[in-house]
Amino acid sequence: MPANVVVPEVGESIVDARVARWLKKEGDAVSAGEPLVELETDKIDLEVSAPRAGVLRRIAHADGADVKVGEVLAVIEERDAGSGSRVAEERPPAPESRQPEAESRKPAAGSRQPEAESRQPEAESRKPAAGSGKPEAIRATPAARNAAQQNDVDLKKVQGSGEAGRVMRRDVESAFARRDSPSAAAPVPAPKADLKPQTPMREERRQNGDARTEERVRMSKRRATIARRLVEAQSTAAMLTTFNEVDMSAVQAVRERHKQSFKERHGVGLGLTSFFVKAVIGALREFPRLNAEIQGDEMVLKRYYDIGIAVGASEGLVVPVLRDADRLSFAQIEQTVRAFAKAAEDGTLSLSDIQGGTFTITNGGVFGSLLSTPILNPPQVGILGLHTIKDRPVAVNGQVVIRPMMYTALTYDHRIVDGAEAVQFLVRVKQLVEDPGALLLE
Repeated sequence: MPANVVVPEVGESIVDARVARWLKKEGDAVSAGEPLVELETDKIDLEVSAPRAGVLRRIAHADGADVKVGEVLAVIEERDAGSGSRVAEERPPAPESRQPEAESRKPAAGSRQPEAESRQPEAESRKPAAGSGKPEAIRATPAARNAAQQNDVDLKKVQGSGEAGRVMRRDVESAFARRDSPSAAAPVPAPKADLKPQTPMREERRQNGDARTEERVRMSKRRATIARRLVEAQSTAAMLTTFNEVDMSAVQAVRERHKQSFKERHGVGLGLTSFFVKAVIGALREFPRLNAEIQGDEMVLKRYYDIGIAVGASEGLVVPVLRDADRLSFAQIEQTVRAFAKAAEDGTLSLSDIQGGTFTITNGGVFGSLLSTPILNPPQVGILGLHTIKDRPVAVNGQVVIRPMMYTALTYDHRIVDGAEAVQFLVRVKQLVEDPGALLLE
């Protein structure tokens, strides 16, 4: 009896997906649990496996098609004697099985011999290598395949760095960079001195490789969802941003004193994220409406602290969540954030990693941003933006001194958070970061 392969239910917030790539083709024999197709959703990428062994009889949606949860992707039939014979008929017979037939159809001496000889190279080209069966499928993420297609990179020649040798997007980009490095590029000949002045400018651009070109690229599901949610956030929330600056001298001194011993004990560096996570939790306890959401005419004040950490991956921004962050140590926060960043780049984040969250921290400073206005991550009503640290002159006890300063920005939903409340929240974060010892009392 045929079995349907359907789009699985990944989570309540995911209702559709896109077929990134079929790993099998119609007529292929499959085993139970064998990956059949890669799907791309707005949050995670996943593989759909065969529910049973048999033959992949029909593919309902080709690569690039948008599908809904529960929709049939393909049909698998039992591999009984009848179906097995049909598959055998569809596949070209082995060279040995064609030999008697070839002998029986062997032409008489001198008749149509050139045609037979001309077909020989074709048969040789289709002959499988000795000892090899079906070619092994290349394991690569959808992002890596898209990058390889856009940059004309052969995935067979790329060494994968992911789990079980899976090719990641960064592997493709590294291969492309090596291929197009200046050392590997062919020298460009110097232009001739006798070029005619009447040569059109457009022709000169073509000769120098500077032709005006355009490229149309379909947005991934994640990128399209990011675009839609950002517009929704600005149209549904009354967003306002308040700013402050933080003297990072004390935090930098603590990190300098303990960075070596911390890394030896925990296997990860002592970064800035853990200090701000602890400071945010301390401020949220004093200003609980920034740890809430709006549901109709009600405010839902949350007494737990699931802090989202925005991570900029190559496929788009994701916000994995630190569950019960108030119960985590500095080391646990740094280890988890590091694991999130790696999983985001590899495309291995699970849905549970990015669901929920009561407040978000985003750090544009890692990219060099001096100041920005972060956008809310609905249904949350607060997001803290961190920025790059710069040495600036500041007044301390009546004297001008040079200190490492960071601008911070708090965007909040003015529907339930008042301006004074938001300003005091950001001031409290500033106080806790500038006095790291106070974090131990929170």
